[in-house]
Amino acid sequence: MRMASLEKALRLTGPDDQAAHHRPLRSFGRVRGRALKPRQADLISSLLPRLALPPGPLHPRDLAPWAHETWLEIGFGGGEHLAGQAARNPDVLVLGAEPFVNGLGSALRHIAEGGLTNVRLHAGDARELIAALPDASLSRVFILFPDPWPKTRHQKRRLVQPDFVQEIARLLSPDGTLRIATDWADYADQCLRVITATPSLTWTAQCADDWRNPPADHISTRYELKRLGDCGPIFLEFARL
Repeated sequence: MRMASLEKALRLTGPDDQAAHHRPLRSFGRVRGRALKPRQADLISSLLPRLALPPGPLHPRDLAPWAHETWLEIGFGGGEHLAGQAARNPDVLVLGAEPFVNGLGSALRHIAEGGLTNVRLHAGDARELIAALPDASLSRVFILFPDPWPKTRHQKRRLVQPDFVQEIARLLSPDGTLRIATDWADYADQCLRVITATPSLTWTAQCADDWRNPPADHISTRYELKRLGDCGPIFLEFARL
């Protein structure tokens, strides 16, 4: 597939040029890696346009009136967790946002191989998608191993910041949940400080095993198994009051 075709497919879910000038600090690293495998490139050209979320304000019930709930995964990486959750929960609309082209290609392969019809994707910054969704429209949000930006001077780029958490709280329905996983100890501390300072969200842990062990419905990702952080995986679950 020619690069021009790939760029066209990815622009289907991207912001316009004017909006690009007003983006917040980027919370993710590179958007391209090695050359896409032919199968992945073909899926970005053929399947991504069919799964791409439309630009502008949107409501999940207009996308999938059959869905019992809507879940969102922010930064789904290679798509193992996204596709796994969608396969296990066919009555749920699973939204995913990911700016990394190679991750999109991998996720599309999982979606195609699983014959999944309950997934819709945003190929770009998740904050663009969040801004387009209405209040109380999500039952679950997953943020699994976000870019840790470990250097002190870069930590202002971390995704979990007060304004961002307020937006997540806005989107969650009553009793909806936010799950965050990280393998960087100081990022886990930051998540706890920021999120527990949000009045509408409460940490659900009752004992240490609740954050040391993966939740029963967790699906491990390739990144998680690489153990690239400075501690074992920490799982933090919060509920919307």
